[in-house]
Amino acid sequence: MHSLNNNDLLLIGDLVYEIDLGPMSNIAFTRIQRECKEVVTNKEIAETGIMIEILNDSLSEIKGQIRGPPDTPYQGGSFDLEIKIPDTYPFTPPKIKFLTKIWHPNISSQTGTICLDILKDQWAASLTLRTVLLSIQALMCSPEPKDPQDAVVAKQYMSNPALFKETAIYWTIKYARGKAEENPTYRERVEKLRDMGVTEVCCLRFSDEAISVLSCNNWDLAKATDYIFS
Repeated sequence: MHSLNNNDLLLIGDLVYEIDLGPMSNIAFTRIQRECKEVVTNKEIAETGIMIEILNDSLSEIKGQIRGPPDTPYQGGSFDLEIKIPDTYPFTPPKIKFLTKIWHPNISSQTGTICLDILKDQWAASLTLRTVLLSIQALMCSPEPKDPQDAVVAKQYMSNPALFKETAIYWTIKYARGKAEENPTYRERVEKLRDMGVTEVCCLRFSDEAISVLSCNNWDLAKATDYIFS
């Protein structure tokens, strides 16, 4: 088998990359090269709405994209992921987090960190980038609120499923380019929070921080205001 070297040319899909291994081993590079090709060229993967974009020539940084699954609050949305491949891959898992904000019990609404066993202690070298991305998409379909990454979201999911669904849809519209109709009540409460001067007083520079506070307080404007000023 030919050993990969710096400055070799690599074809993935229709794009050509000049190899820069950096600190990555030949084993890791060869493996992730094959897995990237699998995701890029597989029509079935494309039909599920999973795509990747390679960000550097060592293949250590990849941008993923997952289409929100049908019949979920994320339907119609497009969710970006940060994927970092460690030098020790595939013996250690990739580091993956959501770049697009999402309201989900197993994904941090603040940092995008994902609670998924195969990204932690259940990782095996036989797993691939394809299976990981499909598992994340499956998690979007079937949340596990009893093993949450975001306890506030999980509590809402279990105590008020209808409110959780409406909130998740709202976040999908605002952050993931979802096409559903925006909830006018939620929009009005975000605007009221800004009109009250909360943005300036609490250094909330963007409306997404107001949305986060309201979502965490079940869209109760009074509670959200008390939370901020307390």
